[in-house]
Amino acid sequence: MKTYNRNKILLLFGSAVVLTGLAGCLNPFAPGLEDGDPFGDFLGDPTTIEGFFTRFQNAYQFRDTTLYGPLIHPNFTFTFRDEDNNVDVSWGRNDEMNSTYRLFINSSDIRIQWNNIISLETNFEQTQAQVLRRFDLTVVLEASDVIRTDGAVNFVMTRPDSTESWQLLSWRDESDL
Repeated sequence: MKTYNRNKILLLFGSAVVLTGLAGCLNPFAPGLEDGDPFGDFLGDPTTIEGFFTRFQNAYQFRDTTLYGPLIHPNFTFTFRDEDNNVDVSWGRNDEMNSTYRLFINSSDIRIQWNNIISLETNFEQTQAQVLRRFDLTVVLEASDVIRTDGAVNFVMTRPDSTESWQLLSWRDESDL
């Protein structure tokens, strides 16, 4: 009879240990794991065009090249019009990342507000898009040195397939400096 009680006690003790261990794994204050990017809604989901613009805006606002870099395609080209010399000036991804990094570290605040989309065209496969969109931009270098501009961007965006994130292939700046 003592053996039966000892086995019963060991079984109950073992069950209690297992249940305690399992209960420790369930934390009502911690969210469960989900698929995808947990910050997608907050930072913007670059698998959608609007999410791409949200991520772009947040990269500028937080002055964070780790958010900005993945948005820029390896074959990226930035182009703006040099009105003084009446020529277009272009550069690639490396120059874009360097100039954006310098902008981010030399400013104390950056606010970009995306406004209306003037035109949006995508191909049938949803792997290429051209977006012409208005924006307002404020860059604070120092308290007394504030730059405000508005204008439009002409973005050509690409992705390998319709489930992947959009990347900026070309950016034609049409801002009013």
